Amino acid sequence: MSYEVEIGRGKRGRRAYALDDINIVPTRRTRGPEDVNLDWQIDAFNFGMPVIGAPMDSVMSPATAIALGKLGGMGVLNLEGLWTRYENPEPVLEEIAALNAEQFSPENTARLQQLYSAPIQPELISQRIAEIRDAGVVVAGALTPQRTQEHYRTVIDAGVDMFVIRGTTVSAQHVSATQEPLDLKQFIYELDVPVIVGGAAGYIPALHLMRTGAAGVLVGFGGGASSTTRRALGVRVPMATAISDIAEARRDYMDESGGRYVHVIADGGLGNSGDIVRALAMGADAVMLGATLARAEEAPGAGWHWGAEAAHPTLPRGDRTQVGTVGTLEEVLVGPTHHTNGTANLMGALARAMASCGYTELKEFQKVEVQVASPPQS
Repeated sequence: MSYEVEIGRGKRGRRAYALDDINIVPTRRTRGPEDVNLDWQIDAFNFGMPVIGAPMDSVMSPATAIALGKLGGMGVLNLEGLWTRYENPEPVLEEIAALNAEQFSPENTARLQQLYSAPIQPELISQRIAEIRDAGVVVAGALTPQRTQEHYRTVIDAGVDMFVIRGTTVSAQHVSATQEPLDLKQFIYELDVPVIVGGAAGYIPALHLMRTGAAGVLVGFGGGASSTTRRALGVRVPMATAISDIAEARRDYMDESGGRYVHVIADGGLGNSGDIVRALAMGADAVMLGATLARAEEAPGAGWHWGAEAAHPTLPRGDRTQVGTVGTLEEVLVGPTHHTNGTANLMGALARAMASCGYTELKEFQKVEVQVASPPQS
């Protein structure tokens, strides 16, 4: 069977599917939601839910990373963000939240670029990591591939538990004519902590990232509601197809490596609980959430959401998006809630979906039957 379609006489392409195209089909006995186990483990670390807070300044501060950790997830702090550029970033966050309400605004972008031009201070990296560590939760921090060589030693010395290398798209075979690229395989081999790396959106690049020794691979280009990568670069892979392709790479890598399991983490475009359920059904082990957690009352963005791409000094490709507030972080993740649109009690919705399909374990739920929605008629 061919999965390619003819776009025109000179080009063919694979048909790909977004999470909205996927329907989950209950075909087994049902269970009680209270019987569902949402525990997730990566390397030596155990969590009570398969949720990672995205390293975005509108989502994760040291305080929200700690709160998420205590609820059973893992928060990842952006170690190139405002918390490592300013001793007190609260006034900066308040200014960003108070910018012109228009989502698309060159003036807003110029101000973001100016605020993010402040230098990263290594002593603040150490200070923020220590603050999270002192709270007794798993400490995770993120750098982009471009900054990893410069700051990773500070991060490791500060006692990070999980190292995240996150970019719009990350490959194990980056080639540059002007600078020495990061050798991911050598870098990960020399570290004493597990590394999560991405984004990747295809079988081949994900397989190469798995071969570097990464503990997890991020699927997608991140950013979600705040990213305009598709508009600016024309780069996009629908998430259902991307997750399924990379889950297959995980299976093939297990055979190749003699059983080494690399976790697949869906990152971006997970705006509601239904998207989270479908991402796990397609083969993800966990999800990295941005906009969905930015709606929490404690989120630093105060109802606004933006990514690092929005402040890129020469090619910004993100918007500051208003996502609103729906409840406390606890209500967003585990309820209770009065919202009916999938923006709160995300884990309650996941447990009920799994129970409705007869599954009590996350890895088993990856086997659930799915259907592809019929395309809309023109």
